[in-house]
Amino acid sequence: MNLRPRFLIGAGLFLLLGLVAIYIAGRLQPYQDTVEHGPAPEVLGNPYLAAEHFLRKQGLQVTRADGLDVLDGLPSAGHSLLLLGSRSRMTPRQADRLLEWANKGGHLLFIAERLYDEEDGKSGDLLADRLGVQQYEAKDLDEDKSTEPGEPEEREAEAQAMDAAATQDEQVQAEEDPFPELTKLYLENEQAPAYANFDPDFHLYDSQNRAHAWANSAKATHMLQLNHGDGLITVLTDGWIWQNRDIIEYDNAWLLWYLTQDSAVTLLYRAERDSLGTLLGQNFPEALVALMLLIVLVLWHVGQRQGPLKAPANRARRQLEEHLRGSADFLLRRSGQASLLQGLQRDIQRRARHRHPGFERLPVAEQWQVLGRLTRLPPSAISQAMRPLPKQRLNATDFIRQVAHLQTLRNAL
Repeated sequence: MNLRPRFLIGAGLFLLLGLVAIYIAGRLQPYQDTVEHGPAPEVLGNPYLAAEHFLRKQGLQVTRADGLDVLDGLPSAGHSLLLLGSRSRMTPRQADRLLEWANKGGHLLFIAERLYDEEDGKSGDLLADRLGVQQYEAKDLDEDKSTEPGEPEEREAEAQAMDAAATQDEQVQAEEDPFPELTKLYLENEQAPAYANFDPDFHLYDSQNRAHAWANSAKATHMLQLNHGDGLITVLTDGWIWQNRDIIEYDNAWLLWYLTQDSAVTLLYRAERDSLGTLLGQNFPEALVALMLLIVLVLWHVGQRQGPLKAPANRARRQLEEHLRGSADFLLRRSGQASLLQGLQRDIQRRARHRHPGFERLPVAEQWQVLGRLTRLPPSAISQAMRPLPKQRLNATDFIRQVAHLQTLRNAL
């Protein structure tokens, strides 16, 4: 008899839940959403990972190196070595090894890192300086043209003529070259050039006229190729065009393949190794912190006072002499020797004014004569006591001797 009401209540609740589920299902709308997790860790750690995969897809053998030690087992013939990392700490011996490797038939590609300094006659880039390749800012090329010597009127007329010619050239270039900011590489039997987006703010100059191939934008040169012995050297203004985000733009990837075709490729990301301290800091920071704490504890233990502490002196036994000595030591540390000696000299001058009115208006030589008559001391003692104080600090013996001279003179007044 009690089961029927329970059954009805349960059936009603089940029906209610079913109606609520049907209502909610009718209100739901499916949609798709893409969640970007960002680059993978290997992409973040290797800015040229896309370039490696691209070259491997072209059938080239690609290896990666982290230091110039790779030259010990790297044959020159049939190999291309791409220096894409920093060379700020490269030594002259390492630069000579690279050029010698290229001289035996290898292809060396590197990026000019520094601007050429006309005053020093070098840039500090060991490879570029040895090859006579100079890098300038593109804006300096226009400034050099506008600062040629001549009369002011002639310079002004030439500047106006150059501006008019430049305007006409820009109009002609705009018609002939629709992409003046891009670097163009012209090949034989090709109707259109290859385009790469090098940084247009930099320019390479071949001071020794050794280059046999180059690539230019409208106002600057961004790639030079020159023969070196049995090998080949390629110099670029920048290499970021082959990084992961930029290699897909224009013909950047094709240019990388063109420069390394028919050869095994070694990508050298770092031409220098980290120091031992840097490697320890990167891989074992906790161990270094523990070592520093241990050193601090050892120094604290060694620096502890040995033996019992000396009990403070009884205040009842202190005398006036101790107070005066303590005050003098405080003034010496606080104000220095000059303040104490000048105080004694002013005291002597004050006593002399009492005994000789108008003393302060006399010249220094006459003041010393008056002091000699008043104290009956020799002139040497007067000059020794009243002479100007030296700028450098006196040693303890000279300081005591000077104080004694001043006290003798003051006591005699």
